[in-house]
Amino acid sequence: MGRGEDAAVRVALLGCGTVGTEVVRLLTGQAKDLTARIGAPVELVGVAVRRPHRHPWLTENFGDLVTTDAAALVARDDVDVVVEVIGGIEPVRTLLLDALKAGKSVVTANKALLAEDGPALAEAADASGADLYYEAAVAGAIPLLRPLRESLAGDRITRVAGIVNGTSNFVLSAMASSGASYGDALEEATRLGYAEADPSADVDGYDAASKAAILATLSFHTRVTASDVHREGMRSVSAADIAAARLLGCTIKLLAICERVESNGGEAVSARVYPAMIPTSHPLAGVDGAFNAVFVEAEAAGQLMFYGQGAGGAPTASAVLGDLVAVARNHVEGGRGPRESAYASLPVRPVGDVPTRYHVDLEVADREGVLAEIAGEFARSGVSIAAVRQTGGAAGDRDGDPGQARLTVVTHSAPDSALAGTVAALAELDVVLGVAGVLRVEGLGRAVSALGMPG
Repeated sequence: MGRGEDAAVRVALLGCGTVGTEVVRLLTGQAKDLTARIGAPVELVGVAVRRPHRHPWLTENFGDLVTTDAAALVARDDVDVVVEVIGGIEPVRTLLLDALKAGKSVVTANKALLAEDGPALAEAADASGADLYYEAAVAGAIPLLRPLRESLAGDRITRVAGIVNGTSNFVLSAMASSGASYGDALEEATRLGYAEADPSADVDGYDAASKAAILATLSFHTRVTASDVHREGMRSVSAADIAAARLLGCTIKLLAICERVESNGGEAVSARVYPAMIPTSHPLAGVDGAFNAVFVEAEAAGQLMFYGQGAGGAPTASAVLGDLVAVARNHVEGGRGPRESAYASLPVRPVGDVPTRYHVDLEVADREGVLAEIAGEFARSGVSIAAVRQTGGAAGDRDGDPGQARLTVVTHSAPDSALAGTVAALAELDVVLGVAGVLRVEGLGRAVSALGMPG
């Protein structure tokens, strides 16, 4: 049953940092337009923050709404919708479960919680008939999750791959454009405010892994958690790797890749995050700076790309307000949004079983038979070599040192475990002086050259 046009939709806001402040600004500054779009006014009835003195703008303009007791705010009988922009797992999980169990709809931007305990939130929403919306959890202002679970609901999605962390993309873009080292590029990102003082969540792939879990869950109707996502960070990417990628006609991006794969005669889901070379012909290759982009492939719709601001107070608040409008409309009209769709229950395939290609840089002794010995190691693992390139090789480069050369090997597609095992075995060979770099090569639907050879 609808509530009628005169009944306000009452909102409690949990958290008022960068995003929360913009939510309050938009909610109050666009009140008239929001009322017209929803069919009823939206009333902010409370804002929970831990330290009110750190929010002078909020306390000066909305002091009567500020509280430090988030649990009491959520429990109030006059709250219809809870908007959460605190982040983290606890106490947020308890707060949101309490809200949903009480029949109060939830709008959240909490990717970490959704990736860890999304099924529990979905079950609580389903049991009480409340809505659970979280567009802002993956790609900031980019409308992505709603198209996946609504616009493409009649299609079959085969792959979702993208750049979902602005900090990592800024760093890699800076390295590619200026030749800077990883450390220098990260320092610049920190100075400009794109990287936190502790950038671990971004550069080590934790943030992207949480988002990959959400994307895989929606795309393949299967519950996927962050622990199911294979994760590798980008700290080891060097200026030499960037230069090597350029020789291949590629660039390096930290990718979240979720796709349907074959498994024992059936289907499975692969979800993984790592830095990889992608061809410069791919649309994702041109996404630079702190922007995000996600490339979606579906059987009927074909290839789609979603691009835009993936973080920041105002862009993320835009996605939060979009969800709030949808939830408020449902509240006024007596409807409800899409429920969890996990009917497929596909297994998650380990990354070791997933086929990929490797680009391997080796420092080797410059003497006869080296290439044959290295090729033999690949052959023993059942890995086919696509191309080999040697640079250097002048004996006695340094006084008293044996001659050295750099050998670059690009493989054909093989199971990741076979490739990783080959690299480990190569590192033990006497002729290999060091493994200078290892990166995966992802075509993502585009042919990748291999040192001038066809992909």
